[in-house]
Formats: sequence, C-alpha cells, structure tokens
Amino acid sequence: MSVGFSASLFQREAIAEWYPFLNKPVLTPPNGAFPIVWGILYILIGTSLGRIWGKGLKVSQREWWIQLALNFCWSIAFFFLREPLWGMGIILILDVVVLDYILITFKKDKLAAACFIPYILWLLWATYLNAYIYIFN
Repeated sequence: MSVGFSASLFQREAIAEWYPFLNKPVLTPPNGAFPIVWGILYILIGTSLGRIWGKGLKVSQREWWIQLALNFCWSIAFFFLREPLWGMGIILILDVVVLDYILITFKKDKLAAACFIPYILWLLWATYLNAYIYIFN
C-alpha cells in the first residue's frame, strides 16, 4: 500500500493538469474507479506476498518485488514524466512479470497466485489504455 501511496504523490499534478485532457478510449473507467480498484488490488498483492513469504518461495518473492518496482516505475513514467511511450515499455514488461509470477507461484500456492488474477486483468486493461493514449495523443 505504501508503494501505491508513494506513486500517487507523483501522479497528483498530472491527474489534475494532464490526464483529463488526453484523448482516451470510450471504455475508460471513470476517474473515481481508479483509487478503489487499486486499493483492492494492493490488498490482494499484499495478501499474496504474505502467503509466499511464510513459505520461503524465493523465486516468487523475487518476481513479487520486481513487479512492485515496475508498478512504481510505470506511475513515474506515465504520470510524473508524462511519457506514455516509456510507460508502454514498462507496463509490457510488468505484464510479463506478473503473468510469470502467477505461473510460478501457482505450483506452490494456488491462493497466492489467484490473488494476482484480478491484478493481471487490470494490468492488461491498463496496457490497452496506455497504448491508446500513446497512439492518439
């Protein structure tokens, strides 16, 4: 949750002064949905970490920390730097890392992996939004 909060500090100005004026797809969720969805996702992400931490799953732990760093970097690139192309590169890597995390973790802890299913679905949606914004702005 603290990473999400930290990232939000870098997003505030862009969310007010830049993001509202971008060309976005018709199916863009309302702005009020984002903090709610991310709040739920961060709870699930944290729950997943708690499950793998206690089991000493080193590979899963490594993937978990990598996805967290990429998640933070995406917020910086897309919102703070206002660079949708950089954001696109980061979120594509993030998609792969999260999918890899799910596949690796599923073998050892199905619930920990399942906690990431809503996350990967949201990330794929965010990837679509990022791509649209890059192409049409």
